Amino acid sequence: MNVLAGPWHDGGPGPWILFFPLVWAAVVIGVVTVLRRTVWRGRGGPWARRFPARPDEQSPLTVLGRRFAAGEIDEDEYWRRLSVLDEQFGGQHGGTR
Repeated sequence: MNVLAGPWHDGGPGPWILFFPLVWAAVVIGVVTVLRRTVWRGRGGPWARRFPARPDEQSPLTVLGRRFAAGEIDEDEYWRRLSVLDEQFGGQHGGTR
């Protein structure tokens, strides 16, 4: 206690010692903020897959693929509709015919 009470130029820790708790508080607040905005809200953080964001948000390509898998449309209709969607959405289906 005498070190902190004495003059700063006598070999004591100096006033910068008060800076370290502020740095650690900033680090803890930063980590908690990042976790609250990503992982704790169910988004999985920056490493998570970005599609689909929620199960109720379905892209037209996903709906088309599910309809084809369920047998509601045949292969020719699937490819025809996929080519139209490719023009609108920029070829996001990942494969080619």
